[in-house]
Amino acid sequence: MPFSRISLAAGFFALALLPVAAAGELDPHSVAQRVDELLAEETYQATADTAELAPRTDDATFLRRVSLDLTGVPPTPEEITAFAFDTTSDKRARAVQRLLAQRQFGENWARYWRDVIMYRRSEDRALLAAPALYQFLTDSFNGQPRWDEIAHRFITATGDVREEGATALIMAQMGGAEDTTAEISRIFMGIQIQCAQCHDHPTDRWKREQFHELTAFFPRLSIRPVRVEGKRRSFAVVPVDRGRVKRPNNPRQGALEHFMPDLDHPEEEGQLMKPVFFVTGQQLDDGLPDSERRETIADWITDRKNRWFAKAYVNRMWSEMVGLGFYEPVDDIGPDRECSAPKTLDYLSDRFAASGYDVKWLFEVIAATDAYGRESRSRMDDDVAPFTAACPQRLRADQLFNALVEVLGISEGDDDDKKARNYRTAFNSPRGQVNKTFGYDPSVRRDEVAGSIPQALFLMNSPQLARAMSGDDRGTSLGRMLDEISDDEALVSELYLRCLAREPRESEMKTCLEHVSNSNERADAFEDILWALVNSTEFLNRN
Repeated sequence: MPFSRISLAAGFFALALLPVAAAGELDPHSVAQRVDELLAEETYQATADTAELAPRTDDATFLRRVSLDLTGVPPTPEEITAFAFDTTSDKRARAVQRLLAQRQFGENWARYWRDVIMYRRSEDRALLAAPALYQFLTDSFNGQPRWDEIAHRFITATGDVREEGATALIMAQMGGAEDTTAEISRIFMGIQIQCAQCHDHPTDRWKREQFHELTAFFPRLSIRPVRVEGKRRSFAVVPVDRGRVKRPNNPRQGALEHFMPDLDHPEEEGQLMKPVFFVTGQQLDDGLPDSERRETIADWITDRKNRWFAKAYVNRMWSEMVGLGFYEPVDDIGPDRECSAPKTLDYLSDRFAASGYDVKWLFEVIAATDAYGRESRSRMDDDVAPFTAACPQRLRADQLFNALVEVLGISEGDDDDKKARNYRTAFNSPRGQVNKTFGYDPSVRRDEVAGSIPQALFLMNSPQLARAMSGDDRGTSLGRMLDEISDDEALVSELYLRCLAREPRESEMKTCLEHVSNSNERADAFEDILWALVNSTEFLNRN
């Protein structure tokens, strides 16, 4: 057999025996430079497409791009102006460091991972865990975030899902052992081993037994309803270390052991499975308590011996920042999938692991690469070398809402996901309404994310946005600007800076001033200009 478990495990162990990097080898800009060199060797130089390299993007575009990517919030006109007048050579690096230190960094990436987890939920009751999940991740990312520690918390979590945010991943699958196994493999290793649940994987080397051996780490998970202070209903992730050995009728009740179903005789108990980690072949005996099983598999998944752990995170974050992953889609990678630049991904993943899985370090590296700093081009055909330009990214719903708050001054309300006591108030808040309309699963390919009629109608006709765009109301941002800025050209520039983070082009300025001149009411004319900018493709995308 070409891919035996023993030979596969031996290969993974051999790849893991790498020297630990010295501190100097982890300098973000040195690593970024090496990443660019490897990309050139593997992609566009190898295919003679060097002449097609996009130029370095201008400062205004870079600042909007990196601000939205890192904090989810566009830069202010004052920040754009200050950045433009800064003549120091390291101003981009310093901007990245400043953004990584802002509280919005944690909020932005908490919302991203909330969506990664919750978009694949098995039922809506899982949303009870969303506010606590958001807070857990915000605190984690705004501290000294290490991805292995965050992953470990998710895999081993117990407790009330309203209080313990790390329980959200298990709650999202309502404690089902098979579904939880599939999500842990998909999110933390990028490997969709659930395709081997009922038969050997059709396109990867994974066997049906390997899926069920991994599931044997999680049979004792249980989701139990609980009451807090006799009033509030909730659920808790609870280990089951006593009781029935056989599979219960309700898989969310947990069982002492996992049995692989007999497909020919589904009424029978099936084969008892021992916990085995399919990547390395490491295994435990059956009969062990839940805590020992999950602590052990969490250690094995996040260990440097498992290179797919670092690769999955690096690939996903590279895709979010640059616009195209080394593997696409980002949650379907592995030894039988095609990587567009394997040496580059190996190098960056190894450095990420050597950094102690330092999340902020990785963002600093990616932001310093030439690949990230190039102008954007539309997503390229398969016959064009990847990473010769950045790819435009459609704003996630939370980024769009933040932009609307910054541009129009609309209120988040008191029930946003930072304050909400339950998911109903969070998801019916102004931010929640935008999420319902514009949200999408962050794990899908970006070329599969498209606009919709409800989204267009929301931006064109929403009463909330119409009120916020009013020029006659001196309580709106536009109303105040009309009072404070009497020069029409200056006001057009201010609106472009607020909406698109750039000055208007000469043709755009001419068109806007002609519209103002031809209008009977100045306020109405600038309402039209603001409306057009908010509904533009440029506003809805990050270039």
